Amino acid sequence: MPSLRDLRKKIDAIRKIGQITKAMNMVASAKLRSLQGRLEGFRPYRQKFEEVLSQLLSSPSLNKGRIPYLKVREPIKKVGLILITADRGLCGAFNSNLIREAEQLIKKFQGEGKGVELILVGRKGISYFRKKLPVREVFGDVMSRVLMQDARRISRSAITAFLEGEWDEVYIIYGCFINLIRQVPKVERFLPLAFEMKETKPQASYMYEPDEEELLPQILPQYLNTLVFSAMLETAVSEQAARMTAMDNANRACSDMVKQLTLYYNKVRQASITKELMDIVGGAEAIKG
Repeated sequence: MPSLRDLRKKIDAIRKIGQITKAMNMVASAKLRSLQGRLEGFRPYRQKFEEVLSQLLSSPSLNKGRIPYLKVREPIKKVGLILITADRGLCGAFNSNLIREAEQLIKKFQGEGKGVELILVGRKGISYFRKKLPVREVFGDVMSRVLMQDARRISRSAITAFLEGEWDEVYIIYGCFINLIRQVPKVERFLPLAFEMKETKPQASYMYEPDEEELLPQILPQYLNTLVFSAMLETAVSEQAARMTAMDNANRACSDMVKQLTLYYNKVRQASITKELMDIVGGAEAIKG
């Protein structure tokens, strides 16, 4: 049976851990509000960008085979993966789920006889994959700030590998924010680009100058930058939501443990007092006898 002193130390230690997890929950909540505002503001921009590109690509006079960003290669010998994870842990299974999704995709490609090379964004993915697979480039300490200039650097690395023929296909893996409780890994094809032509209401037609074949090679790299930036924002928001949930669960667990240990402490203390009283009464009776 542990001593009362040991139990008091344990209760105090768990209370301190609870204070830390509560503080981390509040910090994650504040960061989440800021990042979520940026994400909600950026989503309409990406949506409108895709609408404009869809109109450009639907032009009957456009020869897609002359635009390298759209050209599908056969056979596919090497695939590039952009994996975006968090820089820090303490966010439940968020990083583990992203890494697991990447591993499953890598096994699938390797099973098809395709080579795989990685671009790693975020320290958790870097520390896991750096010595396991060929890595083209790493970007650590970028997920704490999520800036477009970092997204451009990441996008440029992948575009260069694709245009120079080192990679035949490129995919991006990131954490998709659905709500505060649910964040899921998502895989999207990055290159070659493909747009689903959706049936929409008739829209105003636009005249472009220069023509589509000159305009698209200038616009598409900017669109790829927005894809990377959007994925980074989604991952950053998902990370903070996952951390907020994890710290809330940890804080509740600390409170439950403190209650259980306090109850046990009171029982041990009561048993100790009862034993001492019995010893005193027994001693008194022995003196009388």
